[in-house]
Amino acid sequence: MKMSKTRLYVEKKLSSNIMIYIKNKQHHFLKNVLRIKIQDNISIFDGLTGEWLSKVVSINRDNIVLQVIKKTKDLKSETDVWLIFAPVKLFRMNIIIQKATELGITRFVPCITQNTNQPKINIRNLKMNIVEATEQSERLLIPSIDDPINLENLTENFPEDRCLIFCNENRQALPMIYEALSQKIDQFKKWAILIGPEGGFSKHEAEKIEALTSTISVSLGERILRSDTATTAAIFSLQSLVEYNK
Repeated sequence: MKMSKTRLYVEKKLSSNIMIYIKNKQHHFLKNVLRIKIQDNISIFDGLTGEWLSKVVSINRDNIVLQVIKKTKDLKSETDVWLIFAPVKLFRMNIIIQKATELGITRFVPCITQNTNQPKINIRNLKMNIVEATEQSERLLIPSIDDPINLENLTENFPEDRCLIFCNENRQALPMIYEALSQKIDQFKKWAILIGPEGGFSKHEAEKIEALTSTISVSLGERILRSDTATTAAIFSLQSLVEYNK
């Protein structure tokens, strides 16, 4: 018997002694890539109750059966941070999803803007990327992802109790993100980071965003950053500041 370092997400709510049937892509990975054996232990989580230890009780042609043994980690609360992003080319969007999940984003909100060059996205594929990044990063909560929303609808219905961090590359003399957030860190418990398209926001869009009472306009520095780089920088700045002030 051995303990696999692999963590698997399962959609069924977990509890002691229940049986879990692993199929399709996960079945192939465990059977043909990891070559697991009967009685091997595997960590599994459901995004609801925490992480559990399971053991392999059956390896079949179409499925692998796991028996849940005991809970090893409780689900803990996380900082409530949304990522609102304009869809970009698939390669960079996958990087955004992966890195943002690893850094603790709790909800993804694809947002269609005037300069969005990829208005149609495959939500199913992005969900798969979210799950894989959650498994790899040892998070216990699976971030959600919305269907795309128009920027105008977003601003009209944005919650007042959530700070909107507007990474605005088109305005001069903005405070650096860390400096700006340091002054607001005690005022909000809920956050959202807004990353625009590669062509930036139009003047009208920027005015609509900045008109929200909870918006903080910030700079990520003098350089022009790609969307995936800007996303990583903004999330890390916020999360590190939140952790420091706990």
